Parts: sequence; C-alpha cells; structure tokens
Amino acid sequence: MPSLIVKLYSVFFKYQQKHLLQTLSQTSLNQKPDPFGVTSRPHESIAASNPAFTDGVATKDIHVDPLSSLSLRIFLPDTAVTSPLPSTHDYAGYLPPPGNFHRKLPVMLQFHGGGFVSGSNESAGNDTFCRRIAKLCDVIVVAVGYRLAPETKYPGAFEDGFKVLNWLAKQANLAVCGRLDDQNHIFDSFGASMVEPWLAAHGDPSRCVLLGVSSGANIADYLARKAVEAGKLLDPVKVVAQVLMFPFFIGSTPTRSEVKLANSYFYDKAMCKVAWKLFLPDEQFNLDHPAANPLNAGRQRLLKYMPPTLTVVAEHDFMRDRAIAYSEELRKVNVDAPVLDYKDAVHEFATLDVVLQTPQAQPKEKRKNGEMRSIIVLREPDRPAGCPN
Repeated sequence: MPSLIVKLYSVFFKYQQKHLLQTLSQTSLNQKPDPFGVTSRPHESIAASNPAFTDGVATKDIHVDPLSSLSLRIFLPDTAVTSPLPSTHDYAGYLPPPGNFHRKLPVMLQFHGGGFVSGSNESAGNDTFCRRIAKLCDVIVVAVGYRLAPETKYPGAFEDGFKVLNWLAKQANLAVCGRLDDQNHIFDSFGASMVEPWLAAHGDPSRCVLLGVSSGANIADYLARKAVEAGKLLDPVKVVAQVLMFPFFIGSTPTRSEVKLANSYFYDKAMCKVAWKLFLPDEQFNLDHPAANPLNAGRQRLLKYMPPTLTVVAEHDFMRDRAIAYSEELRKVNVDAPVLDYKDAVHEFATLDVVLQTPQAQPKEKRKNGEMRSIIVLREPDRPAGCPN
C-alpha cells in the first residue's frame, strides 16, 4: 500500500483538483475560446530555468509560436560537451562555443500531465522529472508547454504537439543549411524563425523519442500516429520510440481496474470524466473518442506501424488496465511494447511534487560494463510495405 504521506497528500490533492475543476467548469460556461491560450495555472509551483550546468543539466525557455502561448523548456545534460569549456565561454550565454565540443544526443519530446486542464512544462515537479530523464538517459529533453483546456479545447493540445514536431524538423534543416553563426544567439522574441543553438549543436533528430505523462501520454501517442502518417515529410526527424507513463486513457465500457479502483488515489474516475468534458468540445464529448480510448476501432489501421512503445503503469491507478490492453494490441501486430508495472505506486508517481520522494519515483540505474544503459531502444521501427511515406 502507498505510504501514509502519499495517502494524506492524495486527500489534499483531490480537494485542490476538484475545486479547480469546479471553477473551470463554471467559468467555461460563459467563456469564449481563447486561441492564444494558457500553459499553466496560478497555483502551480514554477521552477525557473537555469542555463548554467549547475547540477549537470542546463535549461532555457523559448516560445515557438507568436500566435499562441505554446512554449518549450530545453534540458541539456553536460554530457553533450565532450571537452572542458573554454574559460571565456559559458553556456549561460545560450550559445555553444565553436570547435569540437559538441556531442550529438537523442531528442526527447516530453508532454506533462494534468488532465489537459492543469500542469506545466515549467512546474517544479516536471522540472525535476525532466532533469532526471536528461541525465539518466543521456538525452536532450524538450518539455512542451501545450495550451490547456477549457480555454483551448481539443484538438488544441494535440495540434501544439504536432507543431513542435514540425518545428523540430525545421530546426534540423536550418542547422544542416549552416545558418548557425556568431550572431544567432540574438533571435526573434519567439525563436520561431532562427536556428535554436543548443539543438543545432547537440541534437540528433533522427533519434527522436516521445515521452508522455498521464494526459501527455495521449498527446505522445497521437504524435506517434501522425509521424507514421507523415512519413518522410518530417525528415530528418525520426520517431524511434515512445514512452507512455500511466496514460490518461478511458472508455465507455469500464475495465476491471476502472471498476475496482474507481476511487483511486490522486485521480479518480469521476474527476477524469469532468476533465474530459472540459477538454472535448460539447458536440464531441464521448469517452470512446479517439483521443480518450486507444482501443477505438478507428485507430487499428496504423497500429502495426507504430514505434516501439514502453508503457508504465501503477498498481493503484484506475486507468492501468486500458493502458495494458493497448500494449497487448500493439504486441499482437508485432510492435515491441513492454509494460513496466510499479507495485504500490499511484498515478503520476514520477512527477507529482511530494510523490517524487517515494521509492517508486527514485531513478534506478541499470549498468553493464560500467555504463548506464537506457531501457529505451533508440532505433527506427521497421516499416512494412504499404506504410505511408
């Protein structure tokens, strides 16, 4: 069973979240759609970015769309720098130094949780989580601050994710064109039309991993399918794997866990239904909507082309069985789709502030010959004949 601290924090969290959902439900009745949107709530505890390698990871924030609040936080591990930095240079200046100091790392697009209505790529919990991932997996993490509901309803958050995927492809092509020069540390206010120096120097877009937490996992899975459909149109970006952590899946026909754990810790079934009502337009509200139910019949066609998919579930999460069933469907069509089932864990155990201190949330290193090995296989999936290009 979860610890007493986790149980008490769950009670506080539910009270806070239910109040938020009630407030958002009331305000949304008379609220007009906001195309610019919001990416965080006032109650979120925000961690400031820090472009110096003070703890092994440098971070910075950029906006990539002048027409919306869509934002990114980039996490760059110090392993990307292969030689000691010149004494006259500091990554806090945002521009990597010239010379042979650049090591190419996979790029991981990360999407936070929060039921589409809360959470932030800049929150303290998400910042800690992404720092851990950047260091342990030796990747550049790009945490996406997508627009929240009900200000921006479906498909806004999903479109933001695809916009970032296309932005990453554009950045890779700009870097190849050799546009990175001594002046590129001065870019426009939204960073959309100039090359991003950290990614140009250290990012390998041909090894792109999608990582989604809770509702962010729904976005990641959507992007994996969009990447399959786009094919070579996203070159040189290649989505080689996705990680779905306790995805925010649901459906009209309840699974065993949805019945047994309906009142589970942190996020219960009643709260999730309200979140889906806030996210989906009124005329589209349906728990079997393709964004909500991965077992929707309309999604079967592209399953066999999906990238390797690691699914993480928690013992005390009512959404666990549907996530496991989805991974089983992927394995039926020969997609590499392992499941990690964490005992005594709760929904979002890896990113919620207090739960970050529990044993389940602590990073565990797997070493072979003295080197850490990632559980994620960074390779491009096989593309059978007939797959979209």
